[in-house]
Amino acid sequence: MSNKILILFAHPLLEKSRIHKALIRRARNVMGVHVHDLYEHYPIFNIDIHFEQKQLLKYDLIIWQHPVYWYSIPPLLKQWIDMVLEFGWAYGKDGNKLQDKYLMQVFSSGGPMHVYTETGRNKRPLREYMYCHEQTASLCKMEYLPPFVIHGTHLLRDEQIEQEAINYERILHQLVNSAIDMEELKSMLYINDWEPKIKK
Repeated sequence: MSNKILILFAHPLLEKSRIHKALIRRARNVMGVHVHDLYEHYPIFNIDIHFEQKQLLKYDLIIWQHPVYWYSIPPLLKQWIDMVLEFGWAYGKDGNKLQDKYLMQVFSSGGPMHVYTETGRNKRPLREYMYCHEQTASLCKMEYLPPFVIHGTHLLRDEQIEQEAINYERILHQLVNSAIDMEELKSMLYINDWEPKIKK
């Protein structure tokens, strides 16, 4: 059994992002993955709610891919969540349209991993800043998977960026082909922790 994956990509300054250009280029190589660029599709933030909801129904796994903006997500993705995940459709008594689907995040941070620790400048792991999105998945009766995270993007060399993109492509292939044990994933902080197993 295979999974169909929708990547909801939100980056307001893609022209300046080496890492997300590489990630999206690799993601487009994977059969069964569709990339939906929100900033390209909605340059003036006029979201077509009906279209977006119809899109969601077609896929098994939804990925929100974005840079971290002030410990959160870019504004268009926030607006997408506010408008598309409607009461009575995505959550609430009769809101079950997304039930049993998977939600995952792919995000990048300019700060290195050590600043996202209890002893680091930001006091906690980056995933904890995204907990509201994990709870959003729960409210919508979805299963939240550990995120794929890239730290310290400003310091990465070009070959390191390309390797991260290759790792992402490999993970997407595994997710499409149901080759990852979803229960095993839930015990991990980041899906990156699983990634070395697929380098063989």
